[in-house]
Amino acid sequence: MSIPATPSMTTVDDEITLTPVDPVRDVALIHSWVTQERAEFWGMREKSAEEVGEIYSYIDEQEHLAAYLASWQGTPWALFQTYDPFVDEIGQFYDRRPGDVGVHLLLAPGPRPAGLTAALLDFLPRWMFTDPRHQRVVLEPDVRNAKSIAVLGRIGADQAHVAQLPDKTAQFAFLTREAWATTP
Repeated sequence: MSIPATPSMTTVDDEITLTPVDPVRDVALIHSWVTQERAEFWGMREKSAEEVGEIYSYIDEQEHLAAYLASWQGTPWALFQTYDPFVDEIGQFYDRRPGDVGVHLLLAPGPRPAGLTAALLDFLPRWMFTDPRHQRVVLEPDVRNAKSIAVLGRIGADQAHVAQLPDKTAQFAFLTREAWATTP
């Protein structure tokens, strides 16, 4: 199962849009986000803009990976990535199921408009579950990323096991379509 092709732009409520990352156009912005201390869990703090561009060019070329800029009222506020755990190495570290799709989310640095984080955390699962093939979202933040782990319960995800991945110790969590549908 591969992540399905997506439209070039998806809009919900005319406020939040997802636009596929263009590795050339977006490299300066992404580099400015992933090299900050707060993004240490992305493993790119020491990367040059050229290296970050190469990473996102690679992602762009892969059928099982996708990267998007999430914008609110026209301003990019988050980097959102998806992967197919049946292809990606992360799938080797948990019991994969048909319908699984993995995600990563990085919020832009600096102050955000009131309610934006909550709106993104509502929008992204809603967008993921518009595809009927997606039955469970796989999340695996670094165990040291207390802020991300705290968010998991708020969105309805169930924490699972901790696993040593090649580049981090991950706290696995899963958000099923059913749990998301019943989360207030």
